[in-house]
Amino acid sequence: MKEAVVTRVFEAPRDEVWAAVTEPERFAAWFGTPPYTTPAETVEIDLQPGGAFRATMVHESDGSELPFRGRYAEVVPGERIVQTLEDVADPGNRNVESLEYTLRDLGGGRTELTYRQTGHLPDEQYPLIEQGVSAFYDRLAEHLAAG
Repeated sequence: MKEAVVTRVFEAPRDEVWAAVTEPERFAAWFGTPPYTTPAETVEIDLQPGGAFRATMVHESDGSELPFRGRYAEVVPGERIVQTLEDVADPGNRNVESLEYTLRDLGGGRTELTYRQTGHLPDEQYPLIEQGVSAFYDRLAEHLAAG
């Protein structure tokens, strides 16, 4: 199975990392990298099995949009989220990816967050996904440090 995996340790307690990943306004603060931002009003997080996820990154200069959507399959508060990522441009939804976020409390106010995406994209896409998620995690670290 094809996959992208990114693990990062954040200097923040697990409940803070969980909130940044699951609260729409906080999620919007770090999801995306210049020249893209994610307006909070585009983020929907219905954090329960079967609940919807939506977010739209907007290009700062030309206003073009990159929409994301999916459904939550599993939610273990503070520990794990499993969700789908659907291709908005694919009406048949043939290339649904699976995303998993796992949080591990390392003690001392540190948290390990692992992102895993598996699915059916072309092989060359997964290293690019890892680069993108790493850049998002840089912004997440900044967001958490700012309190």
